[in-house]
Amino acid sequence: MQYADLGMRFLIGTVFLIAFVSKVSSRRSFAAFAGSVVELSPFPAAASRFLAFAVAAGEFLVCLLLLMPAPRAAGLGFAWAAVLLLVFAVAVGCAVARGTRSACRCFGASTAPLGVRHIVRNLVLAVLAAGGTAVAQTTGAGHPAGLVIAALGGLLIGGLLAALDSIVDLFRPLRAKS
Repeated sequence: MQYADLGMRFLIGTVFLIAFVSKVSSRRSFAAFAGSVVELSPFPAAASRFLAFAVAAGEFLVCLLLLMPAPRAAGLGFAWAAVLLLVFAVAVGCAVARGTRSACRCFGASTAPLGVRHIVRNLVLAVLAAGGTAVAQTTGAGHPAGLVIAALGGLLIGGLLAALDSIVDLFRPLRAKS
């Protein structure tokens, strides 16, 4: 089970690290993210800007907890990730239900409008994170090659999930210019 623990740490950690870094890499990036939260949120602008800061801080906390070697800390990281992802899924669902067509700024400067795939992605990740809480309690040393494969697998899948909007855009038909 230590392979599942390491793979899940890398998968969820990669998703949250990419999300965090894409939001705070520059003032412009954070301003764009905060602006999207203001557009999506039913709260006043000042509260929405604080919410944007809280989201970035929560994503960073997930990364820190998943880096800890203690199984209990990783379990808390997975649990916090699952909570955040469920909140994100509900928030996106509410925005989509209101007819908001804002771009998803989950992983940076995407132009893809929020939609059902964002809800599904967050729910799948929430289930994976919840599963991570169970495997984080395992201990023991694994074979180094198995640990490397688990880590690389988590990195690959996490990176693909973070790039989902770009991957979907690759397969969209081109529109003819009018």
